[in-house]
Amino acid sequence: MTHKRKSVIVIGSGAGGAMAAKELQSKYDVTVLEEGRAFHPFAVPMEPLAKLRKTGLFLDERMIQILFPNMKVQKTSDMVLVHGKGIGGTTTLATGNAIRYDKDLKAIGINLDDTFQQLYEELPVTTAHQRYWNPITRKMFDIFSEMDLNPMATPKFLYTDKCTSCGNCAVGCKYGAKWDSRVLLTEAMTNGAVCITGCKVTHIEIRNNAAVTVHTITNGIRKSYTADLIVLAAGGMGTPQILASSGIVCKPTLFVDPVLCVAAPFENAKQNRQISMPFISQQNGFILSPYMDWLSFFFNKAWRYPMQNLVSVMIKLADEEQGGIYNHAVQKKLTVKDYSVLQDGVALSKEILLRMGVNQKDIFLGTINAGHPGGMLPFTEKENKTFHHQCLPENLYIADATILPHAMGNPPMLTIMALAKCIADTIKTIL
Repeated sequence: MTHKRKSVIVIGSGAGGAMAAKELQSKYDVTVLEEGRAFHPFAVPMEPLAKLRKTGLFLDERMIQILFPNMKVQKTSDMVLVHGKGIGGTTTLATGNAIRYDKDLKAIGINLDDTFQQLYEELPVTTAHQRYWNPITRKMFDIFSEMDLNPMATPKFLYTDKCTSCGNCAVGCKYGAKWDSRVLLTEAMTNGAVCITGCKVTHIEIRNNAAVTVHTITNGIRKSYTADLIVLAAGGMGTPQILASSGIVCKPTLFVDPVLCVAAPFENAKQNRQISMPFISQQNGFILSPYMDWLSFFFNKAWRYPMQNLVSVMIKLADEEQGGIYNHAVQKKLTVKDYSVLQDGVALSKEILLRMGVNQKDIFLGTINAGHPGGMLPFTEKENKTFHHQCLPENLYIADATILPHAMGNPPMLTIMALAKCIADTIKTIL
């Protein structure tokens, strides 16, 4: 007698959702619900767009959505928030950093050593991009070293032989050099998973401590889906909204890992033609890395220089966990401590630029922006074995940045995938 396979719904196709779908499809019938549609790299050449800056057309960062529908932009009083919408989630817009950062998870008893090792064997993680570094990047690396900032080449999800050093990592790689979670989703679908795009989840119906129905709107039509188990991986902003609409209140502990770039004119730097974040320096509460900030370049008037004549250092902050998402609006302000730590980063960045030979008076700042929301239902020691929050129905799991215990101030993609893989393994033992 043939036993019917149990069913799983995965909401979201980013780092966590795609990994969960790939891992679960071997045992279950998996359906992925994705609000966005197919991802397409930014198609408009940067150089002609740069010439249009003088016209004053670029008034607001949210205008980028007109040209690039896969990038969604929101604004708060303090910063610009960016995330991806489409197959692959924000992994398609990330710069492909494969950084392991799990010290906060280890602190609550979650050991991912074996899982990370498996991911290193399965995914194209490499630092071989160093051979493509241009002279300015190498000079900056040497200055970081001279200042005892301990720079390390950034592990990248990268097919190195396909990389052309176009510098467009953050707007989608049209050469297929940058790996993203669409690869995992394709593998899941090859093995039988189904992905429904343009499918916005409105809420999950919960009865008798069970998630019984996922309610959606697809092309203006309301549809509902049922499954034996649901994995919610709609991202650090999407997941809390779905939970709230389903009657589950998250915590006011939102973090976003804000980014602030410190820049200066530098003749023929060509940082715009360099792989993004080629190396990083871990500091107390933030990281530093070379980075061409396209958002600031197009919408911040201080960034008036030609793109090839700019050099920029990124500060990525591990912000204090406070704020939330209410009625689809983000309420998030940086704290006094956040601004203090940012100033420490600014001081270091200025010193780096001065050592490169720029003039103090020519240094300027970018726009504070962020793209790593999470932490509104963080794991604690109570979840270090079950990977399941007690406030959730028994058959509902979360597999995205929502469950991270603290702000990382680091790219979270690899860590989220490691968590999602462990969550999938846990599900296999109980369902």
